This record gives sequence, structure tokens and C-alpha cells, in this order.
Amino acid sequence: MSLGDDGAYGGGEYSGQGPGQTRTRLPGGEGDVYGTGRRPRGGMSSRNLVTIVGVVVLLIAAIAFANRGGGSSGTDSDGNSGAPAAQPTAPTGQRPVSGKNSANPAIPSGFPKSEQGAQSAAANYAVALASDGMYRSGTRDAIVEAVYAPSAAAARKEALRKVYGDPTFLAGVGLDKEGKAPDGQTFVSRANPVGTKVDTFEGTSAKVAVWYSSLFGLAGEGSENPVTESWYTTTMKLQWVGGDWKVTDVSQKKGPAPVGRDQAAATAEEMSKAVEGFGGFTYAR
Repeated sequence: MSLGDDGAYGGGEYSGQGPGQTRTRLPGGEGDVYGTGRRPRGGMSSRNLVTIVGVVVLLIAAIAFANRGGGSSGTDSDGNSGAPAAQPTAPTGQRPVSGKNSANPAIPSGFPKSEQGAQSAAANYAVALASDGMYRSGTRDAIVEAVYAPSAAAARKEALRKVYGDPTFLAGVGLDKEGKAPDGQTFVSRANPVGTKVDTFEGTSAKVAVWYSSLFGLAGEGSENPVTESWYTTTMKLQWVGGDWKVTDVSQKKGPAPVGRDQAAATAEEMSKAVEGFGGFTYAR
């Protein structure tokens, strides 16, 4: 289409209009500021109809794709068929629990009796069992009672007491015999789950692996054990007891660990402020 002659982009009336040509009248001409424009030919052209139908089809396809959930695996929420596939980062499962038990710090409780509930329990229990509370006798016993099944709690308390109550072990990580950090320093022991995987699920029992990064060390000026990052996979055997998932056995292995990036480490002050200022999460599938 020519832009030069016949006033195609001017403010006057249409002129010199031949077959197959389109003329446009812009605002600013005589009469109505919006102009009356060219009257459409009777009915909608086949070209316009095809275009509109094509746009509608593409829009429907886009909406359908966007609404595809994370359930692309052959497993439903109760894990009744097939091996579960990895889920995307976006929320795909049941909401976080609203209950907390009496442990200090409180640990989420009241998980659903399902695969997703078992995964949520395992992730939250991994956080609790890797927390700094495990280094103090009072809070450690409360954590064990909240996380473990009654049949396993007593034996687990004794085993953990031998490890965490050893003054040599505590001194090795920079803590006193009470599990306290030196003045002016902050003890950091925090697990950050990246994902969970159900190895087995049989209704009232489950075996769930939790992959997580761990921050561990002393933050503060003069620390001889600066905070470092490690990666672990902890596998828990869970049993449905008293209306909730409880741990009966735990095993751990290192990794898989990603390749570290060229990123400057935080200063002691920055790390202390981050640990004190950023709280943890309730993990749910």
C-alpha cells in the first residue's frame, strides 16, 4: 500500500480507491473527530474470520498449558500407582499444617495420612534434627519426643546424648559443655530442604529421602569455625502413630553437592545478622 498519494494518511475523504486497496481516515478531518470511516462490506471477510478463529484456538491452548498441574507422574496424592516424578517448584500439593507441638522450638505436626503428608513430615523433621537445639540437652529431648515414635524415642535419646553430650565433641565445634557459643558469636546449624522423594509408601508406613543443604559453624568476629555449607541426603522410615507421622529410623549420606560458584563469602557480621534475621519455613508438599 502506498503512503504517498491519494491522501491515504491525510484528513480528507477517501479518494482514488481501487480494487484491493485500503484507505484509512485518521482523526482531524471534517465532521466527527473520530470520523465515520469506511463502511464495512457486507458480513465478515473470510480472512478476518480465519484470523479470529486462529487466535481463539491459540488462546485456548495457552490456557490449557498454563493450567497443567504438577501431576504429570503416574501417582496420585496417595501414591497408589507408579513411581512419583519430581515436582516443579510451584506449589503442587496439600497446604502446610496449622498445628505445632510443644517442643521448643515448636515443630509442625498433624500431617496428612498420604504420600504428600509423609514428605512434609520428613522435610520438617530433617530441619528439626539438624537444628542448633540438638546441641542442648533440654531442647534435644523435646525434639526427639516430638519427631520419633514412642517405641524408638527412648533409645534414640540415649544414643544422641552420648554424641551431643560429649564435651570433646562440643569443644570441637566451638561450644561449651552446655552447648552454648562463645560471647559475641552465633552458633549456626540449619538444614534447608531442597526436595523430597518417596522410596516406599504403604498407607501407614513410608520411607522418604530428604535432600538438603546445611549451614554449620560459628558466626562472629574471631570465629575459628566459620559457617560453611554442606549437602546431605537423609532417609527416614516413618510410621503412622497416634494420628501423625513419626520417625522410627534415620540414615544419612553426603551429597549430592553442586559445584560452587565464584561468590564472595559474607563477613562475620553479615552472617550473624542473616542467621538472626531470617527465620525458617514450614515445609509442605
